[in-house]
Amino acid sequence: MVQDKVVLITGGSRGIGAEMVRVFAEHGAKVAFTYRSSAERANAIVADLGSDKIKAYQSDAADFDQAKALIEEVVNDFGTINVLINNAGITKDNLIIRMSEEEWDKVIETNLKSVFNLSKHGARVMMRNRDGAIINIGSVVGIFGNAGQTNYSASKAGIIGFSKSMAKELGSRNVRCNVVAPGFIETEMTESLTEEQRSKYLDVIPLKRLGSGREIADTCLFLSSSMGQYITGQVISVCGGMNM
Repeated sequence: MVQDKVVLITGGSRGIGAEMVRVFAEHGAKVAFTYRSSAERANAIVADLGSDKIKAYQSDAADFDQAKALIEEVVNDFGTINVLINNAGITKDNLIIRMSEEEWDKVIETNLKSVFNLSKHGARVMMRNRDGAIINIGSVVGIFGNAGQTNYSASKAGIIGFSKSMAKELGSRNVRCNVVAPGFIETEMTESLTEEQRSKYLDVIPLKRLGSGREIADTCLFLSSSMGQYITGQVISVCGGMNM
């Protein structure tokens, strides 16, 4: 599906990002992925996959200059970039009356500004190629909202507007841009949920289970391949039918 395509994934050392690295590698892609501080995890993924087509880069996606340097380095190493998946993200949950300016700014910077940084520089490469796919990882809370997550919800809602606008700008150059919006996914973050919290979430999920990182990765794989070549400007919710 993506044999020998060059795929850049931010935040690829853990959780959904790590699963994406594995899935794309399994399907023959050349995978570049970033980590900010988890060098040990990143190196373990590269060693586990055992392929010279996989490379990890230490880079902070929220830093404009680092993002530019990253794109240049990946192009230098792999020749081009065919697919960009903006996955890097954090949460700093709090009620709005208790949320600090730092909690707001950090989430917006990491989750939203990073998408601008990588997309701006990555789009130049794809426009020259007149081909490419940008996939931004959003969240269902960017659609529905969620108490205690005004900063996170705002960042993910911003990604939707950004992506729809970029799809209109880049479509004439055959560069597609979509959002994949996960629901509640089994990750390190959800491992800390109490049974009561887990039960509450399952009540609003018709499929009555949390999703897996692989299900998110498979959706990104589809959108990156020729099977998704007429899809752009869309938000694909992968959430088990969740209605918040």
